[in-house]
Amino acid sequence: MKNLLKNNGICVDGLKRSLCVAPMMDWTDRHCRYFHRLLAPQALLFTEMVTAEAILHAGADRFCQHDAHEHPLVLQLGGAEPDRLADAVRAVEPFGFDEINLNVGCPSSRVQSGRFGACLMAEPELVSELVRVMRDQTDRPVTVKCRIGIDNMDPETGLDRFVDSVADAGVQVIYLHARKAWLNGLSPKENREIPPLDYGRAERLARRRPDLDIILNGGLTDRDMLIAVLQQSGQIFAGVMLGRAAYKTPYQLGLFHQLLSQKAALPDLLNIAQQMTDYAEQQMRAGVPLHAITRHMLGLCAGLKGARTFRRELGEQARMPGTDWTLIETALKACLRMNKNPDEKKVA
Repeated sequence: MKNLLKNNGICVDGLKRSLCVAPMMDWTDRHCRYFHRLLAPQALLFTEMVTAEAILHAGADRFCQHDAHEHPLVLQLGGAEPDRLADAVRAVEPFGFDEINLNVGCPSSRVQSGRFGACLMAEPELVSELVRVMRDQTDRPVTVKCRIGIDNMDPETGLDRFVDSVADAGVQVIYLHARKAWLNGLSPKENREIPPLDYGRAERLARRRPDLDIILNGGLTDRDMLIAVLQQSGQIFAGVMLGRAAYKTPYQLGLFHQLLSQKAALPDLLNIAQQMTDYAEQQMRAGVPLHAITRHMLGLCAGLKGARTFRRELGEQARMPGTDWTLIETALKACLRMNKNPDEKKVA
C-alpha cells in the first residue's frame, strides 16, 4: 500500500512518529508500556501525565523509572509555572526520555484547578513561555498535545493563533486531538466522546503549516477507518496517535503498527503471552503484584471465542493468593484452542 503519511512518519527532529500511543492516566504505566512495545515495536510510547509539582515534591525517581525496552518513550508533563517546569525538566534529564511533551489537552476539573491542561489553550503566550523555558533545559524535542479548541473558542482563528504562538517558541510537533474540550459541564470521559470529531480542521491546520508535523489523535478505532482518513487527507499528517483503542483492544495496536510500518509482521499472540509471562516473573520476584501487569492485558483476546474467560482469568485469578506468572500463558493458550485461526478472525 502507498505510504499514507508525510515523510513516512519521520518528523523534522528525526524522531519517527507514524504511530503513537497516547498518555492515559492510570493506564499507560511502565507495565502497560512494556506490553504495548511487544505489540508495536516501532511505536512512540507516552508515559502517563506527571505534573511538574509531583516531580519536584516526590522526586523524579518515583515517576520516571522505566525499562530500556520501552524506548522510544515520551514523558508528558503538566504545569503552568515556567520556573517549576524548567526545574522539572532538569530533574528528569538523567532518565533519558526521547521527548518531553507539555499537556495542553486534558479537560478534567482537577487539572484545571492547577491551571494547566486544556485550559491553557486560552493562554497561548503563556504556553509559548513554558515551552521556551523547557527547551532551554534539554536538547530533547519539546512538543505540545492539545485540542482543536476549548469551550466557545473559534476552532479556526483560535487554533491557528495558539499553534502559531507555540511554533514561534520552537515547537515543531503538535499532537492534535481533533475535538474541542468543554471545560464545564462535561466529564473527561464525555469530553472524549461527545464533542464531535473534526478531522477536516486538523487537515486544514496541517496544510496551513506544512513546516510543522501534526500528529492526528481522536476516535481512530480500526485499520479501515485509519486508511480512509489518511487517504482522504493525502499524506498531510506526520503520524497518528491511538488512545483507548490501543488499551481496550490492544491487538488493534498491532494491526495499526503493521499497516504503518509496512514490513512489520502481525502480532503473534502466543509469543506476546510468553514474553509477558517472562516479564511478570521478573517483576513478581521484585515484589510487583501480578494483577498490576495483567490488568493491562484484559482486551488482548477481544473478538475471539473465550475472550470473556481470558479477561476473567487475568482480572480475577491474578488477584488470588498463590497465582503465579504462568497464568498469562496458560490463559492465552486456552483461548487459542477455542479458535482455529485466531489471527485471521481478528483481522476480519
